[in-house]
Amino acid sequence: MTTVPLPYRVMSVEAENADCVSLQVTPSGRALPEFSPGRFAMLYAFGVGEVPISVSAIRAGHRLVHTVRAVGAVTAALCRLGAGDTVGLRGPFGTGWDLDGPAGSEVLVVAGGIGIAPLRPVVRHVLRHPWRYGRLRVLIGARAPEDLLYRGELDHWRSAGARVEVTVDRPGPAWRGSVGVVTTLLDRVDAPPERTSALICGPEVMIRHTARALLERGVPAQGLQVSLERNMRCGTGHCGHCQLGPLLLCRDGPVVGYDRARTLLAVREL
Repeated sequence: MTTVPLPYRVMSVEAENADCVSLQVTPSGRALPEFSPGRFAMLYAFGVGEVPISVSAIRAGHRLVHTVRAVGAVTAALCRLGAGDTVGLRGPFGTGWDLDGPAGSEVLVVAGGIGIAPLRPVVRHVLRHPWRYGRLRVLIGARAPEDLLYRGELDHWRSAGARVEVTVDRPGPAWRGSVGVVTTLLDRVDAPPERTSALICGPEVMIRHTARALLERGVPAQGLQVSLERNMRCGTGHCGHCQLGPLLLCRDGPVVGYDRARTLLAVREL
């Protein structure tokens, strides 16, 4: 891990929807240490500032992909970058998804909105190692069809053996899929709950409702992992901006076992 931004060159920029882009970057010189799914980097837009962004793909040669949504000055600046531009990276920070714990279990990935980005490497990992895991199910919720990320990749996941279900809150006239929040898709999951490992990322209210619904179906709390978000500034656990009770999420998260996060998420405004 480095606390000084290293220069990375933008290799390509792919527009995912109206306000999200995926930046593929490669080190201009010295590379950061190896990332793992679920961990994040601090991306620095020179002259503007930096923000925490999870890796949405990890590729050979220390190449990384970060999917960024333009919601503020820094993320908007990152979304304006083009191929050949330079971005600063610090990291890797935080905890990643435990991919050993689910071995031998059915794997359920539940994502809301841009929450599919840090879960994308998990899907790819499970599909590359089918002998280690049971069946893979991916449930995705989005505001509208045009907000879906990685639309061109979903059919590839299906053809590789994953069962992928998508629902939207606001369907357009051409939408023929499911409508409603992502928890409505849980009724389609036929995996034995005691042998199910679930990985969840999205808005906090979606995480709470999804985890509660899975617990009611018999999935053990130790079989649930969630990725939590707070206002991360330093990435090193010193500034305290990302505190959630006893946890500093840039250090102790963002991925936390639900058996640990459950009581914290039950406290309003914590």
